Amino acid sequence: MISGNPYMPIPAKLADVIDETPTIKTFILEPDEPMAFRAGQFIQLTLPGVGEAPFTPSSSPSDPGRLAITVLRTGAVTERFHECTVGQTLGLRGPFGKGYPIEELDGKEVLVVGGGVGLAPLRALILALLGDMKGVKRMSIKYGARCMEELLYRIQYDDWPTHKKVDFACTIDKPENGWDGHTGVVTTLLKDLDVDKANTHAFVCGPGVMLKFTTFTLLDEGFTPDQIFLSMNRRMSCGMGKCGRCNIGPFYLCKDGPDINYAKIKDYPNVF
Repeated sequence: MISGNPYMPIPAKLADVIDETPTIKTFILEPDEPMAFRAGQFIQLTLPGVGEAPFTPSSSPSDPGRLAITVLRTGAVTERFHECTVGQTLGLRGPFGKGYPIEELDGKEVLVVGGGVGLAPLRALILALLGDMKGVKRMSIKYGARCMEELLYRIQYDDWPTHKKVDFACTIDKPENGWDGHTGVVTTLLKDLDVDKANTHAFVCGPGVMLKFTTFTLLDEGFTPDQIFLSMNRRMSCGMGKCGRCNIGPFYLCKDGPDINYAKIKDYPNVF
């Protein structure tokens, strides 16, 4: 924890606001104290006098003094976040959770599967690995959104595959004018995968229904439950396993996740 009081947010200046899509913005925050985090950990973003909500930073962990938080407008609090302007002071509380097991990826291939705004938490993993790919054999990124205007971080799609160990594929659900890429839900990119399946860890983030069907598709393609890691950023509130809102069986996503191995949770009824 940054602060001695884990409930006390650290003030953070809103340095920039990036309009990603009609419903998604990325906020660039400069906290009063650097906030070190592991890719996959989450923070509570606070708007004083309004409320807070959990988000996984979408920036590289190598720059703890400047965090990117990507926010989908979905309700009252996120609506107010979208009204914030450069220069405003927000708050950061955390970080919480365990983060991605990057230390387990030496000698492995990495499959990253994102749906919609689910690419945001995964971008921290992508950037962390791009910063040091020596131990990773390969990273394959598969991403899908409902339509062209909902695609995140489009300016980076040409940059990621310039690394010789990285490939990227993108899809939208249905054909559109001006789109000449793949069409179909993101699971259609997982058929006949050109990866070493026995030596690959898959990291998945997206809406609940996407997590469910991506998991089942990966299992059908020969992955085992212990090779699949799910980013389950849902229902988290206190961040410390006290409020009991985010449990799956005996596991609390805020403490044992939010990125959790499917093998641990697959037998509990409330996984998806």
